[in-house]
Formats: sequence, structure tokens, C-alpha cells
Amino acid sequence: MTAPAVPAPAGTPKRIALLGAESTGKSTLAHALAAHLQERGLEAIAVPETLREWCERAGRAPRPEEQLAIAEEHERRVDAAAARADFVVADTSALLVAIYAGMLYEDGALYRFAIERQRRYDATLVTGLDLPWRPDGLQREAGSREAVDALVREHLRRNGIGFQVVYGAGEQRLHGAVRALSTAGVLPPSLRAGEEAEGTGAAGWVWVCEKCSDPACEHRLFTKLKEARR
Repeated sequence: MTAPAVPAPAGTPKRIALLGAESTGKSTLAHALAAHLQERGLEAIAVPETLREWCERAGRAPRPEEQLAIAEEHERRVDAAAARADFVVADTSALLVAIYAGMLYEDGALYRFAIERQRRYDATLVTGLDLPWRPDGLQREAGSREAVDALVREHLRRNGIGFQVVYGAGEQRLHGAVRALSTAGVLPPSLRAGEEAEGTGAAGWVWVCEKCSDPACEHRLFTKLKEARR
């Protein structure tokens, strides 16, 4: 069945950043979300992770002096996409470059740039740790997924940047992201209504813990809820 067309939003393009640890489905979700919006008549572009591209091309992790240029190039691509679309879905942002580089000093050029750019996004979604880890062969220095996840949340909170966490596999993760963006007012209300009409309103879920920033604790809760549904 063809999805109903949704009026394009007036004004500036909406920018959506997907942040999260390695192997948490960011790339898959970015492409799925952009395709989902395109199917509803909206101009949407997914911007791939520039750091991933750089590592694949160079066959190594970037050196400290190379990190800022990678972050700037990624955000330049986001800007270029925003000039051509109603929605831009960015597979990571400059903030994740800073986190992988370990360059999180508030007076550092990379960190200042990353935070300033993160504030420009209309929504930030953090991909949860419920998906199984799969090695991607990239040489990125960051430590465990739990450590990266905790750093993402810490630096978003520290700088007062709101975010939502999305969980679930496949369509669940996609529809959880759609609901989160609709609730935040980033997607048109008519799009959310259309999703509910198609019976996808309960396909996934969004979890935001306001009292606990421990991703391991959050993951345990998610696992218990999944087991309870079986």
C-alpha cells in the first residue's frame, strides 16, 4: 500500500543526528529513516559517517591533528544536504569524532566545534546497546561500547543538549525513532497520525531515564521487558 503523502514542513530544513556506540545500528537507521520519509513524499537525505569513510580509506585511525578536519568535513556534508532537502539524517556528528579521538577538553578546538555544531541539530537520537556487537574492521579508538555510550550521554547532558534513546531491531527501531521525532515536533504531526493508522504505533519504544545515566542499568531493564513479552 502506498504511504500517504505528507506536506513538507515550512522553513529551514530539519537536521537529525544519530549518535551511539559502535555497532548500534546508526547507519542502518539513518538510511531507513531517510527512506521512510522519502516514501511519504518528503525530501530526505542520509549523510554517511565521514569518520568511517576516512578510516576505511586510510586503513588506520586518524591522528590527533587530523581529527578536526574530519569533523569539519562531516558537518560540511550535512550543510550541503540541508541545502537540498527538507530533512537531513546524519549518521553521527562531529561530537562522536571528538569522543572517538578522546579530545574532550572544553578549551579544545575540536570539542568546541563539535558542541557548537551539535546545538544546530533539531533532534539528537542515541541508539541503544540492545543490538548484538559485530566487528566492522575499522580502527577507531574509543574503548568498549558501554564507555562510548556513557560519554555520548554525558557530554550531551553536560552541554544541555536534549536527546532521546531508541531501542528495538529493524522496524521497531525505525518506528521508535519516528515516534520520538514526532513527539519532539521535528516531524509533521500528520506523519505520526499516518503511522498510527497503519498499525505501527506500538511496534517499538523509546526509553529515556531521567534519574539514571548508567547504560548497563538501562540495558538490563530493556532485556527484562523483552523477556516479559515472550
